[in-house]
Amino acid sequence: MSTRILVQYILRFLLILSLSVIAVIVVSEIGVRLQNENTARAPQEIQLVIPAGTAAKVAAGEDPPEIPDEMNFVQGDVLVVINQDVEPHTLGPLYVPANGSAGLPLKEADRFALACSFNATKYLGLNVRPPTTLRTRLLGIAFAAPPTAVMLFIYSLIVFPVKPVAGDPMAAGETGG
Repeated sequence: MSTRILVQYILRFLLILSLSVIAVIVVSEIGVRLQNENTARAPQEIQLVIPAGTAAKVAAGEDPPEIPDEMNFVQGDVLVVINQDVEPHTLGPLYVPANGSAGLPLKEADRFALACSFNATKYLGLNVRPPTTLRTRLLGIAFAAPPTAVMLFIYSLIVFPVKPVAGDPMAAGETGG
């Protein structure tokens, strides 16, 4: 194989690798934005307010509209339950007295279904995810870009084959000697 053709292959591959990295970054960013879960943040304190009259609504079989059935968290968040009701409430291991509050540190990444007294379904789903860090995102790009580049490189060779350079004895298949 001539040096010119080899250089063409290398330049084509580097161009495709660069385009693949850009494409993977764009697709990754779109995916992160579409998830609607802000896991690219530091752990923080999240408040869940139990409004006044919640115990009466739950006793009547109604779901308080202010309280979700499921919540999303980042590993390390602290869920602070603030009870503005006249009745005490529970959430998993937490006892929240009337007009009081209690905190639940979320140290493990997992999906939890905790028993609770302030929801008609009697449970609250907690999705605790590891934080999405710059390292995590760069690893995703590093794992996705090379195979994408190789696939596109092979496809480009099929669709746009490298043409031999005119006057190059190696490209024409001639051998010296």
